[in-house]
Amino acid sequence: MNAHKAALSFADIPQSASRPKSSLKPVFIGPNGLRAGWRLLIFFALCAVQLGGFIFVRVHFFGAPLREPAGPITATPMMLGGSEAVQLLFVVIAVLIMGKIEGRNFSDYGLPLRQILGKDFWRGCLWGFLAISGALLAMFVLGGFRITGLALHGSAILSALAAWTLAFFVVGIFEEFLFRGYLQYTLATGIGFWPATFAMAGLFGLGHAFRSGETVIGAISAGSFGLLFCLFLRRTGNIWPAIGFHAAWDWGQTFFYGVPNSALLPSRNLLHATLSGPTWLAGASVGPEATIFCPLALLIVGIIFSRYYRENRYSAGVK
Repeated sequence: MNAHKAALSFADIPQSASRPKSSLKPVFIGPNGLRAGWRLLIFFALCAVQLGGFIFVRVHFFGAPLREPAGPITATPMMLGGSEAVQLLFVVIAVLIMGKIEGRNFSDYGLPLRQILGKDFWRGCLWGFLAISGALLAMFVLGGFRITGLALHGSAILSALAAWTLAFFVVGIFEEFLFRGYLQYTLATGIGFWPATFAMAGLFGLGHAFRSGETVIGAISAGSFGLLFCLFLRRTGNIWPAIGFHAAWDWGQTFFYGVPNSALLPSRNLLHATLSGPTWLAGASVGPEATIFCPLALLIVGIIFSRYYRENRYSAGVK
């Protein structure tokens, strides 16, 4: 009789009492699965392993220098586009792996492949070219920018046009898919959309701040690009407008107008131009992004864009 009662008493004990929950689970797992911080660490580790392997092969098998030479750097389509293409490949591989882990695809991270070269991309291109043209127009009116003639002639124009267009398309995809794609999405699921936006904008500006010849205004302008591009993302639901804007802005500076692009000197540019005056007006070696007209142009674009795109179509981190 006593043994029977003991058996009943043991059966009445809840299973949870005999199996205490792990106190470490909330550290790793949140409402959206694996917490954002751990996902970011895995992502950065995947990128770092690939980059480290690439640098090792490049230095030890091809004898390439570990550091770039100091001083002004002249950008070429192959140098800029090739470097960004390699980094884009690393990011794509890392995102594919993270997508398998998280059960997500490129569309979830703001890059729907079915919309490649769609209307959002071309609208972004138009806004980007008009914005850099407007900034340079203001510099021209105040005497900081002058076009002195053509720098290319004949068939050289077509070959340079094709090379720079492809190079800056790659630049736009790489930088936007990294900063406004995977990183923005993942961080937003952890801390919310706007905190993630300001964090990514700050990181984007900080990355430019360490470039040779960069200025404080230039780094702030880079951060302003990040804020504008996240506004595009929030209202359209994808990063194609940001890719188009980014590519067209850089294309306009480097190829079309022939001015420095964030401290990178142009080459094979269509127009020959000169900059003169104080840094706030002419940008010195950094170019238009170091002038007061760059953030002003971005602000105007943001105001106009917000007027016509009022609906929020991006859900990550939005409550």
